[in-house]
Amino acid sequence: MNINYMYSLLAVIVLFLLAFIGVKLPGGEFLFGILLPYLAITIFIVGFVYRIVGWARAPVPFRIPTTCGQQKSLPWFKPAKLDNPSSTGAVIARMFLEIVFFRSLFRNTKCELKEGNKLSYEWEKWLWIGALAFHWAFFTVIIRHMRFFLEPVPACLQLLDKLDGFLQIGLPGLLLSGVVLLAAALFLFLRRVFTPQVKYISLASDFFPLFLIMGIAFTGILMRYFTKVDVVGIKGFTMGLVTIKPHIPEGIGSLFYIHLFFVCVFLAYFPFSKLMHLGGIFMSPTRNLTTNSREKRHINPWNYPVKVHTYQQYEDDFREKMIEAGVPVEKTIEETPPEEPKEKE
Repeated sequence: MNINYMYSLLAVIVLFLLAFIGVKLPGGEFLFGILLPYLAITIFIVGFVYRIVGWARAPVPFRIPTTCGQQKSLPWFKPAKLDNPSSTGAVIARMFLEIVFFRSLFRNTKCELKEGNKLSYEWEKWLWIGALAFHWAFFTVIIRHMRFFLEPVPACLQLLDKLDGFLQIGLPGLLLSGVVLLAAALFLFLRRVFTPQVKYISLASDFFPLFLIMGIAFTGILMRYFTKVDVVGIKGFTMGLVTIKPHIPEGIGSLFYIHLFFVCVFLAYFPFSKLMHLGGIFMSPTRNLTTNSREKRHINPWNYPVKVHTYQQYEDDFREKMIEAGVPVEKTIEETPPEEPKEKE
């Protein structure tokens, strides 16, 4: 039984209690409203840059992209331009489809044993739909929250806000991105709990970000539709953080600080977790390289000169012993040119 998710859930509950109790203590609003946000943003930026620079400095001596099709070679072979890209344009197109639409996950299949020993392959569409909904909803939520940090609010953000709430359900209007984010995160969590193969390999570090994101989405939904926090006060608070003129508004409530604390923990945790695939996919040599090894010779730029001992030299050193042992040689003793006498220094 995999109980790693219990440790992650307990950790998020502890974070909730820390924010709920800590904000009511003297100086708690300053700690959770000003100090921790600045600290989390600093850790996120420094950690993100550090990981990217580390990947950029790692040597990639060979062309190692993952391929699922015919490489470009002879004219009468039709190459797979996206699955085996041989040009920069094809690599960009492949990266775009992978990052935006999860193309490789869309083509993913799972195999199961059915009716005894019969192996069956099935398109894993629900994983693709859940992952796509999760990432697109998360992206929409982040972009939509930019209206709290900009004044005046750009027209594109206002349009996104209208598109996100086009169903016009309730007052204030229901924004689909928050609900879809919570539902998709819950789906990914349940998949790790109830799918035996995924459950077996899941660690606490896999569950913790999901619970953290669910906590962020849930507290955000509570603030928007149930507790009705002071949006004007929050806008003034966030603008103060951006302009380096922080101030603590009155009457925001503990729920906002819990939501903000979850976001701070998420930002600080991000560079040191698997969430760094956000930046890592752009640095992955299995994705960002062309597969033109048949038309261009690639020499490892990190090779350094080493002393080698060729087979010809080996045979010259041990030819007599090889002949005595019956080992075939390329040259006989008669064919071997005599060694020139070395000049004395």
